[in-house]
Amino acid sequence: MAHLFEPQVLGGTVPLKNRIVMAPMTRTRTSEGDVPNELMATYYGQRASAGLIVTEAADVAPSSKGYALTPGIYTQAQRQGWRLVTDEVHRNNGTIFLQIWHVGRMAHPSLMPNGEAPWGVTEERAENSDVFAHDADGKLGYVRAGRPRSLRTDEISALVETFSQAFVNAREAGFDGVEIHGANGYLFDQFMNSVLNTRTDRYGGARVEDRTRFLMEVVDAAVRQLGPGRVGVRLAPFGTFNSMPADPLAAETLLYVSEQLGRRGVAYLHLVYELMPAGNMETAEFKARYIDHTLLAKVRAAFPGAIIWCGGFKSRDNAQAALDTGLVDLIAFGRPYIANPDLAERLKHGWPLAEADRSTYYTRRGEVGYTDFPTYPIESSARRPD
Repeated sequence: MAHLFEPQVLGGTVPLKNRIVMAPMTRTRTSEGDVPNELMATYYGQRASAGLIVTEAADVAPSSKGYALTPGIYTQAQRQGWRLVTDEVHRNNGTIFLQIWHVGRMAHPSLMPNGEAPWGVTEERAENSDVFAHDADGKLGYVRAGRPRSLRTDEISALVETFSQAFVNAREAGFDGVEIHGANGYLFDQFMNSVLNTRTDRYGGARVEDRTRFLMEVVDAAVRQLGPGRVGVRLAPFGTFNSMPADPLAAETLLYVSEQLGRRGVAYLHLVYELMPAGNMETAEFKARYIDHTLLAKVRAAFPGAIIWCGGFKSRDNAQAALDTGLVDLIAFGRPYIANPDLAERLKHGWPLAEADRSTYYTRRGEVGYTDFPTYPIESSARRPD
């Protein structure tokens, strides 16, 4: 069985020093123009002991913005800002992939170019979900997502080229690879959902090949620009976040996508889910949140690359237990990385974990709650056997 602290090589190309992944987390710390800055470079550099860092999601174009103060990867200033980040991570012997997204309907006109409607797979609105944008008084806060307009077929093809340029920009900014955000109710997820995607063109309808066509075209563009060993894809099987309807074809779609990504030599599949607990939990609520071993084993058989599991991990023991199933290769930690820049060392040595104040997650108060967390002093801790 794999050990949490042993090395891994992604796609036969990218060496990782351990199997711990820093999961992508939006932190809203950019400078004017959605430009990454030195503070962000410090933040990621502090966490470079992770085997792999996946950054917060970056917008591929102004139209892809769903949350204020999130970074982009489409201007020269943004590329230069990200170069500060990658250089700092690499100085600290880390490995970093850029997560790239388009939020689709999860946006608001105040964030869109010229105040236009968000872009959607259809015109159906995310009725019960909010985005971080400007309200009617111009104040930043959470507002209900706007009603989208349906993307035309030619606009989808053009958007593939937009992503392709973003991959070029990521390479020039010094990233080791990219992760395509296909989860959590954003644009790719919207296309793949068989209930939401009622399009009648080649990007929609009942056929899984059509609903996943947009994602696969973007994956192909990423592989062309970066090579297959430097591309990952994030999915959230059965997720209902951001007002996504429950999809009766979710398992079929997951297995098809896994097989197709495997054919393309994609380095890893990043799954956001919780494993079905023991006992009789076969309710609709639990089926929406969990994936069982049987289905995960089918994913494992269909996809030859690495599988990352992100599902609320908070300790060394439950992370190792997940690896011990033999069904996944790496474990992603999210919130624990906020207050513990040295999380990998803390997990390895059994040192206590700090807790972050949730009110600082998205604050604009500079380093407060962002880069001001200390590493654990080795000399005052009892070392845990490895």
